[in-house]
Amino acid sequence: MSSATLLVELFTEELPPKSLRKLGESFSKSIFESIRAQGLASDDSEATMFASPRRLAASITRVNAVGTDKRVRQKLMPTKVAFAADGKPSAALIKRLEKEGYASGVMPDADLTRVVEGGVEYLYLDQMIPGQTLPFALLNAVKGAIDELPVAKVMSYQLADGMTPVRFVRPVHGLVALHGSTVVRIHVLGQDAGAMTHGHRFQGAADIELKHADEYESRLENEGGVIASFDKRRAEIMRLLLAHAEQVGDTLGEPEDYAALLDEVTGLVERPTVYVGKF
Repeated sequence: MSSATLLVELFTEELPPKSLRKLGESFSKSIFESIRAQGLASDDSEATMFASPRRLAASITRVNAVGTDKRVRQKLMPTKVAFAADGKPSAALIKRLEKEGYASGVMPDADLTRVVEGGVEYLYLDQMIPGQTLPFALLNAVKGAIDELPVAKVMSYQLADGMTPVRFVRPVHGLVALHGSTVVRIHVLGQDAGAMTHGHRFQGAADIELKHADEYESRLENEGGVIASFDKRRAEIMRLLLAHAEQVGDTLGEPEDYAALLDEVTGLVERPTVYVGKF
């Protein structure tokens, strides 16, 4: 079972700066929890959130290509309903087993268990459920993350065909889904997943074809001129502000007074630079 880093990125038009951090945190957390719930993440897997004005992304370490098989037990019905007086399976039991994927008239005796509960005997079905494949699990995870984004009002726009409607925070123009060096073939918001991300609109490489999920952050910064991590970008702006303030013998004031503005500015730029102006 192959394990590798999983990367997902939605490349968008400019996202709302005041809510960018919350959007990024929600997107990353939702995908991570879904992948873990579907049995593809390891116990020591970790998620990293990326959010810039033109992207929401999540990187999850140690993700398996196929989830682990699970044995599931489910209660079917009382045995007096499941079997006729002569001991043969009833029409109700046969119908229920067909619903669970068994051929008509086939009795999976090895998978059936009788359990007495509260003086009543019930029939249980034990099944081994194959683990989810990564494309199936990731599609569910991304769709769920999109639905759970904390957005009061979403945009409605049409795809390039001029007919297909899509609803999202801002129009989406690209989708990256990489498991290690392998593209995970999913289709979301009118986009087919690939390995192509994009740098700064003016100060970086327009197109960056990723070879591996682990190189996402470094190549975006080195070739694309984009600090993809919201927290690292915020810290860099803060460092530059403090350095310039010290040079001119001034202060930024109390952190709580400018924290919200700093978050907003972080949500407005992908490559921060600080200049000193005077009035």
